[in-house]
Amino acid sequence: MTRKYWLDLFTGTTWEEFLEHGGEVSGFRASRKRLAERISPGDYLLCYLTGISRFIGILEVKSKCYEDATPIWRDEQFPIRFDVDILEKLDAKTAVPVLSLKDELELFKGLKSRNAWTGFFRGSPAEFSANDGEAIVRAIMKASKNPVELEYDEKKYRRKTKTYDSKIGAVTVPEEHDEDLKNSPPEKEETTHEEIQWLLLKLGSDLGLDVWVARNDRNRTHNGINFQDIPHLRRELPRQFDDATNRTIELIDVLWLQGDAIIAAFEVEHTTAIYSGLLRMSDLVSMQPNIKIDLFMVAPDVRREKVAYEINRPTFARLKPPLPKICRFIPYSELKKEIEQIGGRIRYMKPEFISEIAESCEPEEA
Repeated sequence: MTRKYWLDLFTGTTWEEFLEHGGEVSGFRASRKRLAERISPGDYLLCYLTGISRFIGILEVKSKCYEDATPIWRDEQFPIRFDVDILEKLDAKTAVPVLSLKDELELFKGLKSRNAWTGFFRGSPAEFSANDGEAIVRAIMKASKNPVELEYDEKKYRRKTKTYDSKIGAVTVPEEHDEDLKNSPPEKEETTHEEIQWLLLKLGSDLGLDVWVARNDRNRTHNGINFQDIPHLRRELPRQFDDATNRTIELIDVLWLQGDAIIAAFEVEHTTAIYSGLLRMSDLVSMQPNIKIDLFMVAPDVRREKVAYEINRPTFARLKPPLPKICRFIPYSELKKEIEQIGGRIRYMKPEFISEIAESCEPEEA
């Protein structure tokens, strides 16, 4: 029988817990049972650290899948399990960065956007093509024989948004301390809400689009420039929806329009709560489930985990379509860096480029 190659996701913590318990059993979420049943003895599980995007090991499957709730991982159960042997094991510094293989792997070919490849690494198991699986195995074995140490971010190595299985999939559930976190004073942040709004408005205008700023923000300024002086700023929005939907849309921080079609909506969440913008996005999806608008949460880099946590609450995850699937995160730093790098080329760009710097908000099942 031909060997198959499967993705097995870990955080730094779950990888260490796997090793501490002997490295003999790997597991997946209950919701992945049907897919796990396709894995056979002799197949390889290719172990991937989500936070730092590196391959860290190869496991050979030694059994069919079975269900077992014996504790191995402190914060997760992963009850759909396999007996495994470790064939190769690296450490975080010598692990193979997936981007170092982008010229070899088929999963990087024909992407609609620069970051589209990350979707494959959101849940496991997931089957690699034979060519990709063999290429990853070769890279891990090479790194084992000739290790090259690369520094990594310890916080990203550990990073994990706590999720729980539910009938609607993996969701986050607020803990008792969440209100304290929500009400805590914001961290010092040099970038202002107005600056990001202004950057998004100017970017859309420079792309040749019409732009809209939230009705209650029209008189704001940045560096002495009034928002109303930005070229192509719309005074009114097209009345294509019911009154409730129109009122919701009017309060979204920034909109980009092509003609009368809204093509992108941005909520800038500068405060710790990260909640008001999500509620507006949620209201919009609830009232217009078939709406075709790219949705983005734009927030400081340090709020990345908070955005992922809030957007995956059941309130948002149970929408149809689920908000985590259609709303993406743009960190301040990426937005500012991209605008700086583009410079005068902006007039030749298409609006879709903004999706290339956006990150998925779907939970990683590691």
